[in-house]
Amino acid sequence: MDKKSIKRRYTELHRKGVIKERAEKMTASLSSCNICPRKCGVDRLNEEKGICKTGSKAMVSSYSAHFGEERPLVGHHGSGTIFFTNCNLLCIFCQNYEISHQGRGVSVSHEQLADIMLELQENGCHNINLVTPTHVVPQILSALDIAAGKGLEIPLVFNTGGYDSVETLKELDEIVDIYMPDFKFWTRSLGLQSCGVGDYREIAVCAVEEMYNQVGDLEISNKGLAIRGLLVRHLVLPGYPEETRKILEYIAKSLSKNTYVNVMRQYHPCGEAYRDARLCRSLRESEHKLAVGYARDLGLQRIDY
Repeated sequence: MDKKSIKRRYTELHRKGVIKERAEKMTASLSSCNICPRKCGVDRLNEEKGICKTGSKAMVSSYSAHFGEERPLVGHHGSGTIFFTNCNLLCIFCQNYEISHQGRGVSVSHEQLADIMLELQENGCHNINLVTPTHVVPQILSALDIAAGKGLEIPLVFNTGGYDSVETLKELDEIVDIYMPDFKFWTRSLGLQSCGVGDYREIAVCAVEEMYNQVGDLEISNKGLAIRGLLVRHLVLPGYPEETRKILEYIAKSLSKNTYVNVMRQYHPCGEAYRDARLCRSLRESEHKLAVGYARDLGLQRIDY
């Protein structure tokens, strides 16, 4: 089974006019924006800006065939990655600080965003990987409706920080093929000091469960490519082993031991990480090894690291 033998659900939803309806509904909500849990209430249609510093148009920092993602996404031709500018979470240690905090990127129309998706497909990418998409879901839906009408047919990956509204995620049901949240924090205190949100865990749990209910465990083709499902990332943070343990326990006990989990070792201090005494250093190999050991001890069966 390969990508050409699978008809994307979003293709049928485009044909029926469902994507257009959802895009219009989500776009209307930008007039008093509540598409993410921040619920800033600003009128983005008139270019008022809240936490995500984004108005009516999406901004893109870069796009390309990316080979640094998980193996089932990369394959031989890469993951078609679109890095959206700005963010609704704004972690102080963000590895893409210039993009998320400093706004590096350019505004794109729906038509331009659709063309980017189609170009990545034409270049042979195995999927469209939407990085930091939470604050631009209406714009993505509008672009997708155009792209699907012009032949887009590869899987859509929703690559998010996990601070997503269930109401918004429901608008993506049968549209997103692969959800890839990074479950970042467990305790209220770390969420507050890292990105100013005390309810990260509660929001992320509800969001991840909605994602799982929509797509289930990650399905991989006989060519080793991700087709549909949930892939959870966890960036292991230096000095916070209990955060990792609690998150992995939740995944194993409340989702599925068959959940594809990437226990990520990439952490290094960026942005304003100096503000936290533990986050201002790189991750030690021993800390990552301990985290992978947690995952194995919990019986998780699909561990990437």
